Amino acid sequence: MHNNVKTLLATTVLFFSTQLLPMTVSANSGCAFEEENQGFIATCSEEKEEVILTGIIEPQTLTTTLPGYADGFASYQVDAQAVAVLKAIDEPTQITVIIGTWCPDCHRETPHFMRVLEAAANPNIQVEYIGVDRNKQDTEGLAAKYAFSRIPTFIVKQQGNELGRIVERPKVTLEADLVEILK
Repeated sequence: MHNNVKTLLATTVLFFSTQLLPMTVSANSGCAFEEENQGFIATCSEEKEEVILTGIIEPQTLTTTLPGYADGFASYQVDAQAVAVLKAIDEPTQITVIIGTWCPDCHRETPHFMRVLEAAANPNIQVEYIGVDRNKQDTEGLAAKYAFSRIPTFIVKQQGNELGRIVERPKVTLEADLVEILK
């Protein structure tokens, strides 16, 4: 009798959990189960249209390929005082930016960063953009050289030494945080 109760409970739980699952997924507009997928895998229609770039990415590729980058770049108002400090940097500085072209934080911060660098127009500041996929990897293994867990990650170096990072979002603004790192 005891085993029959366990079986009945397990069957009831399984039945009701499968009845509730589709309602939970369908509550999120744009997400649904794909017919060809087996199991409990949901996909979002927005993901089917996203662009995932990996490896070295040129800045103009970001602004021409990704929706919103050009607008984010054009609309960002730089802090003129902080940019003046960045313009005056006379030591060669390398900044590696690890981004995911699928990542909302990267869509927000990267165009602003690009605008700051354009305003600074300092040939001593060199930037390399490395795109990663959703597993935070790229096919060339470039991002694997850096310990990071969140993106975007802006890694600032001089003379091969890391001076600091801006991770995910700045504390103040990108330009103010860069000035603080480069003091």
